[in-house]
Amino acid sequence: MKFEDKVIYQIYPKSFYDTNNDGIGDLKGITEKLDYLKFLGIDYIWITPFFISPQKDNGYDVADYCNVDPIYGTLEEFEKLSFEAQKRGIGIMLDMVFNHTSTEHKWFKKALDGEKKYQEFYIFKEGKNNEPPTNWLSKFGGNAWEYVEKLGSYYLHLFDKTQADLNWENPEVRNEIYKIVKFWLDKGVSGFRFDVVNLISKPEKFENDYEGDGRRFYTDGPKIHQYLKELNKNTFGQKDNIITVGEMSSTSMENCFKYSGKNENELSMVFNFHHLKIDYKNKDKWALQPFNFQELKDILNSWQVGMQENNAWLALFWCNHDQPRIVSRLGNDKKYWKKSAKMLGTVMHMLRGTPYIYQGEEIGMTNAYFNDISKYKDVESINYYRILIDKGLSNEEAIKVIMERSRDNGRTPMQWNDQINGGFSKGTPWIESIKNYKEINVQNQINDEDSILNYYRKLISLRKKYKVISQGKTVPLAENDKNIYMFKRKIENEELLVITNFYEKECYIKLDFDIENYTCILSNDDKNKKIEKNLKLGPYDAFIFFRKK
Repeated sequence: MKFEDKVIYQIYPKSFYDTNNDGIGDLKGITEKLDYLKFLGIDYIWITPFFISPQKDNGYDVADYCNVDPIYGTLEEFEKLSFEAQKRGIGIMLDMVFNHTSTEHKWFKKALDGEKKYQEFYIFKEGKNNEPPTNWLSKFGGNAWEYVEKLGSYYLHLFDKTQADLNWENPEVRNEIYKIVKFWLDKGVSGFRFDVVNLISKPEKFENDYEGDGRRFYTDGPKIHQYLKELNKNTFGQKDNIITVGEMSSTSMENCFKYSGKNENELSMVFNFHHLKIDYKNKDKWALQPFNFQELKDILNSWQVGMQENNAWLALFWCNHDQPRIVSRLGNDKKYWKKSAKMLGTVMHMLRGTPYIYQGEEIGMTNAYFNDISKYKDVESINYYRILIDKGLSNEEAIKVIMERSRDNGRTPMQWNDQINGGFSKGTPWIESIKNYKEINVQNQINDEDSILNYYRKLISLRKKYKVISQGKTVPLAENDKNIYMFKRKIENEELLVITNFYEKECYIKLDFDIENYTCILSNDDKNKKIEKNLKLGPYDAFIFFRKK
């Protein structure tokens, strides 16, 4: 595999760096920060969608796949970014949304104008007895079908009603998608992240779901592996060293063995989200509970072992533009802010797979803690605030839930320095900066050897230096310990032992195996920690021990 020792950095351009002071980050802003990304040591940047879009779902509703939305810049500015990134040895990975288009896309407009060819680009169905074709629910709430009066039929939208699902059964649709991928390959793009790609294959028969919301009929659908193999063969598979990742919604591990299997010729790796539902009470995102540590360990371990046994590859991550900040979620962002952020970074970077860093994670950015609903911009958060109030929660109770769960926690402006808006913009940012930017920012950490930022640099360089980290297999240890997450990585004559304490109380771990010749190569506490049979761990301690046999 070409990507085992690589690390990917995710950029949400709207909040990264604003060069024209209109309050919205832009492509020029990414170009200006390439030297910082080079300093960090990452290999690729994944940029969330910057294509022309009405922005009903933050750009995941694409109206033109081959043009840059003016709020982010121009195609020439993208080409400059691509050129400058290549000069620094950094690849660019684009975020492609091929399950649906915006209803503002020319294909959909032509469909509404009655052009039969373009109606077959989407999934139009007639209803039954004045009811939608099925009772499926949209992932954004409400029925998944929208009625079009002048056509007398409904179109499917698994997401917002302005995001119409494409009909992948139609070979013309697939050919148009190949053209788009090739267009960007010709612009020097060296990677793709495919949004909710395991939803593109719909069932032959559309029927009501009396057990759930419909997802069991279209998730990992009947022709999904055929479609991905064809996409690979007709586009990125024709070039060397193109890295691809699929975002897999509610997927199964068995399907992921194929999506990212070494000889399957589908994708390089997969994202799954099972490990980020461990603080959802009864699996409801909007119901709070302390995170279930045992469940977290079980999920991480089962995916590590299952994927390696089937020669498949994982994308590793804690944070992205849809998730709260991990140091606020599983760490302690007050008393043990620095230590718990480093501990969480240690876990993700030492597992088998390709680590993804989300902008600001490398400096320990926290949740926003906005205490007024008027400060939130995310449509999902605003909708759920209303739902919670309607359920009888007080304003205070509802805000507490939104504070912990809102996607806006990951979308606040990147904190570069202690100047106004954390150096993100001299204008008024599209979403407020977090109050702690004066303390938590790049400038404060870049020259501090003990900073979270410099710890992340070390984690990245270890992956390049030690084959056991990039290619070794994972062996879970202490699987039922209530405080500690511990595992080994092994390859040929190299062994790595990773020990982390997920809590703020001290604890001990008994190492009932041979511990001769292990040396500590990185720790968030005592750099020269000696390994002992009965090892004491302080609050949020993390140790990486290495030995050559």
